[in-house]
Amino acid sequence: MNEAEAALERIFGFTSFRPGQRDILEAVFSGENILAVMPTGSGKSLCYQLPAIVRKGLTIVVSPLIALMRDQVQQLQRSGVPAAALNSSNSGEDNAMVERGLRQGRYRLVYVAPERLVRPDAVALLRAAGANALAIDEAHCVSQWGHDFRPEYLGLAQAARAIGDLQLIAVTATADAPTRADIIRKLFAAEPRVFIRSFDRPNLRLAMRRKSDAARQIETAVKRHEGQSGIVYCASRNGVEQLARTLSANGVPALAYHAGLDAEIRSANQDEFLRNDGVVIVATIAFGMGIDKPNVRFVCHADLPQSIEAYYQEIGRAGRDGLPADTLTLFSDSDILLRERQISTSDAPAERKRMERRKLHALIALCETPRCRRQTLLAAFGEASQPCGNCDICEGKWPFFNGVVAAQKVMSAIHRTSGRFFSGHLANLLVGNATEAIRKHGHDLLPTFGVGKELKPAEWRSIFYQLHAENLIAQDPEDRDRWIFTETGRSVLAGKAPLTLRGEITLPSGRKADLRRSLQDIDAAQAKDPALPRATFDPGAAPPMLTAAQHRLLAALKAKRLEIARAQKLAPFVIFHDSALIEMARRRPTSNEDMRAIQGVGPSKIERYGAIFLAVVASCENDA
Repeated sequence: MNEAEAALERIFGFTSFRPGQRDILEAVFSGENILAVMPTGSGKSLCYQLPAIVRKGLTIVVSPLIALMRDQVQQLQRSGVPAAALNSSNSGEDNAMVERGLRQGRYRLVYVAPERLVRPDAVALLRAAGANALAIDEAHCVSQWGHDFRPEYLGLAQAARAIGDLQLIAVTATADAPTRADIIRKLFAAEPRVFIRSFDRPNLRLAMRRKSDAARQIETAVKRHEGQSGIVYCASRNGVEQLARTLSANGVPALAYHAGLDAEIRSANQDEFLRNDGVVIVATIAFGMGIDKPNVRFVCHADLPQSIEAYYQEIGRAGRDGLPADTLTLFSDSDILLRERQISTSDAPAERKRMERRKLHALIALCETPRCRRQTLLAAFGEASQPCGNCDICEGKWPFFNGVVAAQKVMSAIHRTSGRFFSGHLANLLVGNATEAIRKHGHDLLPTFGVGKELKPAEWRSIFYQLHAENLIAQDPEDRDRWIFTETGRSVLAGKAPLTLRGEITLPSGRKADLRRSLQDIDAAQAKDPALPRATFDPGAAPPMLTAAQHRLLAALKAKRLEIARAQKLAPFVIFHDSALIEMARRRPTSNEDMRAIQGVGPSKIERYGAIFLAVVASCENDA
């Protein structure tokens, strides 16, 4: 550990470990196999990079994305670490050179795509090269319960055994309990040491809104971040191209990315995003996993994500530098119905469909929750928390009303249908809509048929998911197709406990008739001003405010960084992260010793870039 701490400062420029890293590193140095679940931006990579640097032998790193391999190898090489990558994007000559280097023992880390690692020739090469550890990045890809299942990951355990007695270090940012159990079953011969850090990303502001004019809502949110990088996700390729054109026509430098584009165009657009600030990528879920750009300042969803895990993974691409970042998710009833149809009509086994429905319902509950979004999100991963003050609910962007009577009506409908029906059917029952399914099951004869005509079906569906989010109703652990009441729910049903639900308007005291007003109609009126407020991120966790002179110096430092990055064909953050430049602007270093005191500025970077950036500071000194 002493050597690791010295390498942390010498190579990476950090004087202390981030929370959770020390415990994991101690387990790695003890030779244990580990599974580490850590939020994005918490330093998962260091948990296998540092041991590889200070120990003898070779560490194999499996990554699902060539772009991620390239960026990590570039950063390691720039810091003086002998690292290389074997993948299909290399020329034959480049791969041959890496293979020679492996045979000669020149590398500490080699990054390999999973489909290459399982090949017999790669197994033989890595065995001969003395590999002693296998780090598996994005380990959730091995699980069919995960949202990014990659069949090629299923061969990793067998490849590890064929190479030799490898220590396994599996890391991921996204894995709930079923996914973790599946990862362990698929990768490890025996129970590993499991580390689970908090899933919380407190620097991310969470916000959700119902769609009114999605393109305009997204454009308004994006323009609040002029000159900053961001990602906008769409559910379809057509949606991606239309929104990218709309944003571009309105002055936003937006590029499209989806699997239907030519590979060269995708690669060029991704490189433009990684290497330049102010670029917005409009993409399907084909973009993003492993993208390690630290200064993404916002992530928007123009459509409902596929699951709660997918949502968490996708918003996690913002603010990896720890600085404040915004998220906005738009959703609609048609999004929900489409996703439900996709699950129902898929060829997946019944158990897989049940798991996907459970994750979808958790996501819908997050969209409809009447309480702190961060509390609701973390609860979906089994983590308790307090109201965050950094989401649209905590900021008071939504009004509330006494929801006891509405909850009692929903729970009565659940009880009288034996808990076997979901939100859409129950909403039709409450408003008295005699659909074919309602008549088929005789539910048009129930006393609850039509008792909720004061609201529209969409409003009842919202209330249903709010009850789920508030843990008044839950899916039976023994029978996921059945809804049951919790103890809290039974208290509300009996009129023994209060309940506040989220609406679209503020209901004056005693004005129950206002509840009959359409929540959707009022939401459409609110959507005339869909701009999100600035984040109320804890100022104690945010960087100090810069003066006007410091802002000018920061702009000059970023310009120099971009000039160097373009000349060397690197992503700017490979040279210095934004957080390091902000500290330079604030402290105005005049020597290498001053530079060394800045987090993320290690000796190797000072040797390579120190004089250049000190000269920029000196040239701006008269502007102080």
